Amino acid sequence: MEASLTSSFFMIFSGAAVLASIALYTRQPLLIAYIALGAIIGPYGTGWVTDLKLLAEIAEFGIIFLLFLLGLDMQPKSLYSTLKKATVVALLSSLAFAAIGFGLAYSFGFTPTESLIIGAAMMFSSTIIGIKLLPTTALHHRYTGELMVGLLLLQDIIAIFVLLILFSMSQGEFSAANLLRTLVALPALIAIAFAVVRFVLLPMLTKFDRFHEYIFLLAIGWCLGMSEAAHSLGLSAEIGAFLAGISLATSPISQYIAINLKPLRDFFLILFFFSLGARFDLSVLADILVSAILLAALILILKPIIFRYLIHSMSETKKLAWDLGFRMGQISEFSLLIAYVAAEMLLIGREASHLIQATAIISFVVSSYIVVFNYPSPIGISDKLRRD
Repeated sequence: MEASLTSSFFMIFSGAAVLASIALYTRQPLLIAYIALGAIIGPYGTGWVTDLKLLAEIAEFGIIFLLFLLGLDMQPKSLYSTLKKATVVALLSSLAFAAIGFGLAYSFGFTPTESLIIGAAMMFSSTIIGIKLLPTTALHHRYTGELMVGLLLLQDIIAIFVLLILFSMSQGEFSAANLLRTLVALPALIAIAFAVVRFVLLPMLTKFDRFHEYIFLLAIGWCLGMSEAAHSLGLSAEIGAFLAGISLATSPISQYIAINLKPLRDFFLILFFFSLGARFDLSVLADILVSAILLAALILILKPIIFRYLIHSMSETKKLAWDLGFRMGQISEFSLLIAYVAAEMLLIGREASHLIQATAIISFVVSSYIVVFNYPSPIGISDKLRRD
């Protein structure tokens, strides 16, 4: 019998607390504890938690709030300058990673369509891991954080186009109308967001800034409202949330909102990583283990190297280039979304879908270890590396 939502949450968060305690004592990244818990008590483990559809939908809120908070931390003028510099790096690196994924998948006998989709899933780096392991001070005040966010945002935009193409392929042919709709909808949504903030939200925040509960409510409403607006225009809810944050970033109250929403974001991110581990069907692992290990190894080795040379070509220092390369040396939660959408539309088989998922899990875990043991992060293994 399927467990109730209350009992499911009890098992998830109690189990997460236990494994997280072990992870902290042994200096392990916390996300590993959450993924492991999903594999242990999910439907392919002990089966204590089975309502993955609901948990996956709830976990999506974690990504939405994460991108909203990222937007709050970015000044529009600074972001625009960063995007201009990062565009070439994002495009060239995405093409290189797609070629790596396609070549290995095709050599293991996957169909051309499956190989293309696997290659597309390799193009992106994880926003969640990249930002979670970046010190807050670096995100707020240092160029490292700005450049990383710029690259991740450009990758997210590319991911939206990939998803649009997948939806078009499900209808048997490519639909240029969907892409044209996106090109028109995005700038329109940006203009609307800044207009609403300037003429509606900021006057209201100024008038009622003494009521903290009201500020909290208005911020969540604005974030979710922009997410829904973006989704209705054919964009992604995540892009809408990011625009909601950027449009509020010029407000003096933006940092107050960001600080107060972090606990809510972390709540949903625990569910996100749990659902990642719980969704993985261990019975398929034997069929794709070798290819997943090889693909993950290629990504973990070549992504930092490619990013290092491309970022260094922008006149950045080698130290900064290596730092960003290793922090972005995994694949993304968008890669998982591509796998789920493509499998649901029968564009790829079960093995191809699980190859992407297994590569994501391996790259998440190993990349987290590399960063935690070598670069400053909130969970660094020593006082020298531990920075909030």
